[in-house]
Amino acid sequence: SQVISDLREQIKRIANHDTWVLISGEAGTGKMSFARYLHSLSSRNQAPFIEIAAGSIAGENASRELFGYEHDGNINYGLLEQANNGTLFIDEVADLELKTQARLLSALQAQQVTRVGGNSPVSINVKVVAATRLDLATEVSEGRFREELFYQLNVVPIQIPPLRDHPEDIPELLAFYTDQFVSRDNLKY
Repeated sequence: SQVISDLREQIKRIANHDTWVLISGEAGTGKMSFARYLHSLSSRNQAPFIEIAAGSIAGENASRELFGYEHDGNINYGLLEQANNGTLFIDEVADLELKTQARLLSALQAQQVTRVGGNSPVSINVKVVAATRLDLATEVSEGRFREELFYQLNVVPIQIPPLRDHPEDIPELLAFYTDQFVSRDNLKY
């Protein structure tokens, strides 16, 4: 459809800029697929695409997962180090706890992390792409999302429309998934 063609063109234009990107849309609109598409077109496409399901990390576990940790000479690399020179995709960014939002923002702005239990900062260079189903401006005004992080993420906003707004894409999507399942499951039709 024209809507999706325009969206692809918008993503192509911003792919090689290292600005942070905020992808908004209802659940099931393909926010992660568009984030992967953005990464594939970027100059970072040979580097990792690391995704964080924001709702799955909380408390001290969030720090260990994001920043990594050191214990008895062993190093466990966090997601930020794993994404170094690549893209960090934060799915449902509004689900991050406020404390985690602050630590993440600080690390990304400083472009360095210190692992839990470690003493030396580690440099990182990460492009951030975040996705949300919620209106982050409302979340900010109600005190559930950090204003600084919102403005940092909202440099380049992308809105993904729901399928009901471009139903002409349904036959193509149906054909794609039918072919995918037939191939994957070795079916005949």
